[in-house]
Amino acid sequence: MALRAIRGATQVEANERELILEATTELVTEVMTRNELMIDDVVSVLFTTTSDLTAEFPAAAARKLGFGEVPMLCASEIDVPGALPRVVRLMAYAETERTRGDIRHVYLRGAVALRRDIAQ
Repeated sequence: MALRAIRGATQVEANERELILEATTELVTEVMTRNELMIDDVVSVLFTTTSDLTAEFPAAAARKLGFGEVPMLCASEIDVPGALPRVVRLMAYAETERTRGDIRHVYLRGAVALRRDIAQ
């Protein structure tokens, strides 16, 4: 087993609690599915949001999915002028047999534009 970092991001329609939870749930679920992970494989998750998303912590969505014992942290992204608005990003650290090249990074909704080079 190796420790791998998995990137992901999604864009939220508006700064509303339910929309943040919905988009984050979709993102976490896709990361887990595309990388064939179980919750026990996940070591930790770092979530960030752009400064315009303040209605809920993204980690709340992951806790609802069963990540209650996984260490998680939420932080704010750097507020860069002209950056894509309303984005939730994650960096998940997981133990897996996959090589770095086999990791599936997940970019959803408008966030696909952020990293077309590694988005699956």
